[in-house]
Amino acid sequence: MIKLNNKINISYKEEPKIIAEISGNHGGSKKKFLKLIKSACLNGADLIKIQTYEPKDITLNYNYGKFVIKEGVWKNQNLWNLYKKACTPFSWHKEAFELAKKYKKIIFSSPFSIRAVNLLENLGCKIYKIASFEITDVKLIDYIASKKKPIIISTGMANLKEIKRAINIIEKYHSKITILHCVSSYPTKLENINLQRIEILKKKFPKYLIGLSDHTDDIYSSIVATQLGVAVIEKHFKINNFDKTADSSFSLTPEKLRALKDITFKISKSKKKINKNVENISFNLRRSIFAKDSVKKNQKITKDNIESLRPLIGICASKYFNIIGKKTRKNIKKGDPIFSKDLI
Repeated sequence: MIKLNNKINISYKEEPKIIAEISGNHGGSKKKFLKLIKSACLNGADLIKIQTYEPKDITLNYNYGKFVIKEGVWKNQNLWNLYKKACTPFSWHKEAFELAKKYKKIIFSSPFSIRAVNLLENLGCKIYKIASFEITDVKLIDYIASKKKPIIISTGMANLKEIKRAINIIEKYHSKITILHCVSSYPTKLENINLQRIEILKKKFPKYLIGLSDHTDDIYSSIVATQLGVAVIEKHFKINNFDKTADSSFSLTPEKLRALKDITFKISKSKKKINKNVENISFNLRRSIFAKDSVKKNQKITKDNIESLRPLIGICASKYFNIIGKKTRKNIKKGDPIFSKDLI
């Protein structure tokens, strides 16, 4: 279990914690950015996640070769312009943390540079995420881990060797690690989500909690992951279906976020071990043996003079064939339950 505050624990013993990823869905508007945080707080998110970078933290301002995206949802955009549109300016962060605090929610971030980590440390960030694309950035991972805060690792594109290397770096400082299965395809098609990898991660990394970073355009994969037993579910979040932003095609609306929170809570609740006291009330509604007619002392029990009825008072109905042919120790009135002590 990873304890974040008095109310929020990341654990298999509770329902998966829902992370609303704001990402670039603010579309460059600070007003919309803060509105997204407020809406996520009010619509079921346990944690709010943002991304802390500006273009210079990630790439160079070039417009050729691999600096231009060739396919997918961001086809033909160069990296600098994409990140310029999608980034959350450093100057917005303080208000974001203050707003989340107002709604008593935890806000945290994926930092993409050393200076981003320093900014977040100054704001009192309680937990960090290592984004899928940064899982090979050993310098950044080491610096984040040195702050000794809980870390969530997203594993899109990563092989087991790369995941182990990242974990080994973090373990030099602490072991408060959550690993997210992730497919870095935007949006991820249902047939490509590969949820079986959750079980693989559980077997390979039994010391750590496993979760899901879900880039599909709905909540079905997250529901299945809840049944598989995950500690965290991360979904990108948007205000509505009308705004078109960098991540809107695989983000949830407030209504979908609420539905996800409600469904995952109910699934988790139904998986808990039953309190046997709950069933004791119904246990007495089982059948037992009653006298169908008056039975005299020393008379044999036959199929004609007994019957099995509710409630369970005397001999359990399961003993029906065992008592056929036995004699009675006393007279038994019609309608009375028959007890073991009544038979020879």
